[in-house]
Order: sequence, then C-alpha cells, then structure tokens
Amino acid sequence: MHGPAVAAPEPPALVVGSKRFTESYVLGEIVTQTLVAAGRPALHRQGLGNTGILEQALASGAVDVYPEYTGTIVRELLKRDGNPSLAELNRWLAPRGLVAAVPFGFNNTYALAMSEARAKSLGIARISDLASAQARELKLGLSHEFLQRADGWPALRQAYALAATPVGLDHGLAYDAVAAGRVDVIDVYSTDAKLGRLGLRVLEDDRAFFPKYDAVLLMRAGVDPRPLQPLAGAIDAATMIALNGEVELDGRSFAETAAKFLAARGIAGAASGAVGTTGSARPASADRQGLLARLFAPDLGRLAVEHLLLVFGSLLVAVVVGVPVGIAAWRWPKAAGLLLGVVAILQTVPSLALLAFLIALVGSIGIVPALIALFLYALLPIVRNTHAGLQGGSREMAQAALSLGLTPPQALRHVQLPLAAPTILAGVKTAAVINVGTATMAAFIGAGGFGERIVAGLAVNDSTVMLAGALPAAALAIVVQVGFDAAERWATGGRDSGRD
Repeated sequence: MHGPAVAAPEPPALVVGSKRFTESYVLGEIVTQTLVAAGRPALHRQGLGNTGILEQALASGAVDVYPEYTGTIVRELLKRDGNPSLAELNRWLAPRGLVAAVPFGFNNTYALAMSEARAKSLGIARISDLASAQARELKLGLSHEFLQRADGWPALRQAYALAATPVGLDHGLAYDAVAAGRVDVIDVYSTDAKLGRLGLRVLEDDRAFFPKYDAVLLMRAGVDPRPLQPLAGAIDAATMIALNGEVELDGRSFAETAAKFLAARGIAGAASGAVGTTGSARPASADRQGLLARLFAPDLGRLAVEHLLLVFGSLLVAVVVGVPVGIAAWRWPKAAGLLLGVVAILQTVPSLALLAFLIALVGSIGIVPALIALFLYALLPIVRNTHAGLQGGSREMAQAALSLGLTPPQALRHVQLPLAAPTILAGVKTAAVINVGTATMAAFIGAGGFGERIVAGLAVNDSTVMLAGALPAAALAIVVQVGFDAAERWATGGRDSGRD
C-alpha cells in the first residue's frame, strides 16, 4: 500500500536587496513582486546601505539577488576596467560564486550636472570645462559613495585634472541643494526623474571616463533566474525615468509603482504591497495626509518595538561586559590605558564600515550585526564611567571595609560599587541615549527601527517621511533620558548626586 502523499516543502524565500535610492527601491520591488507572481516566495530588504554592504550580504548568503549596474560591478566589485559583455563579465564573477543576469534594458550612467542658467553663464558644457580658472570656485556637492568609489571622484578628478574640493551630500538631498544654489555641481544618475523637471544641464563626459552602467540583476550562483526572465529588456531609459518620477514627483509608493508596471506587462498576481516586502514603503499619494498621518501610520508599533529591542538589547550586553571591563581597568592601573584606548577606538570606526565587516563576520544581515555594532558603540561611556566612579571612591571607606574583615571582592561588591553606582548609571544613561540615535543606522542592513522611515525619506527627499522617523527617535531619547534621571534619583535616595 502506498502511504499518503507528502507535500513538497516550500522553498525558502529568496531575499531581494536594494540600495538606498529611488531606482533601486523600485527595481527591488519589481523583482520581488515578479517572483511572488511566479509562485516563488520572496522577501525585499529595502535600502541596504551602499555597494559594500550588499557585496558582503551576497557573499554571506544574507541576500540572494539585487539590482546592480555593470559599471559598478566591473569597477567597484571586480576592480577592473572596460565594458565587458555579459558573458565575459560572468566569467570574471564565477570565482566569487556570483552571476549577472536579466539585463533590464537601460543604461543608468553616472554624470555631473548643474543648473542650466549657471552653466550657461560660465560657458560650461563638458566635464573638462570644470578645470578652467573661472570654474574653480564652483561648489561641488557629491554623494558620499561617489566620493569613495573606484569609478567615482578620485579617478574622475585625476582623469580630468580637476582641482575642486567637493563636500559630501546625500543623493536624495542633492537636487534641492543645487536648485537652491547651495552647491553648483552634483553627481546624478542619467535616469533621475528630477533632471528635466529642474532644468539641469548634464555635463558631457568628453573623455569617456564613465563606463556603461547597464542595469542587471546580480545574484548568487545558485539562484534560478528563470522566474525573472520576463523582466529582461522590459525597461528602457524613458520607462525607468517615468517609474522614478511616479515615486519622487507623484508621491506613489515603491510597491504601488512596481505593481502598476507589472500589471501593464501582464504579469498576473502582482499587487501593491506584494507579499514578502519589508521596510517602510513610501505611502501612496492618496494616503499622504501630512506629518501626523505619516507619524502614526500602521508601521509605528512595529518600528517602535524593533527600535527598543535594538537599543536595550545592545545596552544590556554592554552593561554585562562594560562594567567588568571598567572594574578591571580600575583594579589593574597598568592595563587601564590599553582597555580604555580599545573601547575609545571602537567609537571612531565608521558605522557603515563596521556594519559591512559584521555582516561578513556573522554571515547575515538584520538584527544580529546591528546589535553587535550598537553594543560596541555603547561600551565607551559604560567602561569609562565605571573606571572613573571606582577611581573617585572614598579610600577611607574601602579601608574601613577591609579592616572589618571583608575580602577585596566583598568590599568591591558591598562598598565600592554602591558608592560608584551613580557615576556608573550616568554612563549607562549616556550609552542608552546615544544608542537611540545610532540605532537608526541599523536600517541600512535591514534591522528595522525608526531608521527605516529616515532612509526611505532620504531616498526620495521626502521631509515628511524623514521627520516621521526622526521625531519618534528623538521622543524615545527624551523618554530614556527622563527614565534614567528618575532611576538615578531613586539610586541616591532622592539626593543630588552632583552629576549629569
């Protein structure tokens, strides 16, 4: 007899990543909804920082596929030159276990742009014109990633012999800055929706510096690209500009824009808010009722829980580790400089660099590397205040405790630590308040929290969405501050500790 048929287990959801600019969000949604429509479970991790973050996420298996550009793959990931064919590019990627597939059908190259009126008054039409004497006083505002990329500012400056010193400016804010005259030249993508709307002049790349940036999907070698083949050649430059415009200029959500595009392509099952999408999708235009409506949107509770988990989960571990380290620094003065120096150095590591390293170390994105990063950033005030509190304690009280027969560990536990408690608690309070703000960076690796709204708002330069994330974070910082102040008063029996 044959037993009952056993249903095949559902394959694990493919994780689709996207970077933190409008086009990547939209393409990530299109990919996710296409997979869902084809019956393949998929999860969209939105706004995952920069290329380095996604490179580590792919290598660790935390992300399976994300939209990328051939020029970025060649210059930034492979550290090569040229414009290889897709077949040649995949030969270069094979040792890394990666595949570039499903070319969308458009080239989104980097470019430099400035206002038409300013360019006309100075006679600037080409990038090489920026090297002229009259152009040297221009203010360049370039995105932080462009300032560091192998195919960005360092090589561009050398190729064109440019002498300007640019300032870092988030891509989502650059258009308003150049329109207001705060900067003169910005880096842009050739499919940006605001280029025509703001009347900007794209400077000619007269020395052919920038490679082709054909939009493709970069995926791990084991991912089956067949469910995504309907997207091959489906998006030309004009279509991509229109899709970006629907989000940035018309206020549609990323999911709604993707669903509308797929419905027009006849891909059944695609719907706004596709199953598996994560992150704070930008609200549809019909739902944009001002700051209060966005502030108290349905995702507020989820984001608050995630933010609290990040802040207090990392803080708890920092207290458990930091207080003993501070005690060790006090107990063995010769080691104090080394211990305090190490935790101080951890504070200086750039957050995105630390997050990229931790993704590679733990092999995942999301809450685990975010908690580790926040724990490391919280150590300094706890260790330093524990050391300072014990160092400033009354020697007479410690000697009295020893003369009464207490052992040094007993004296530490029953006399010295209670005396140092207000200072230690002040360090914990400082770490908690700092972590409330720093936790917003966790959104860059898909860990959630109020940073999701801030990142989404930056991507489309929507101040309402940014404020809807920044205001709850600020309110939480105030609540944490007040809570710890009350705990300090309770710990000192209502007496003024004399410390902040």
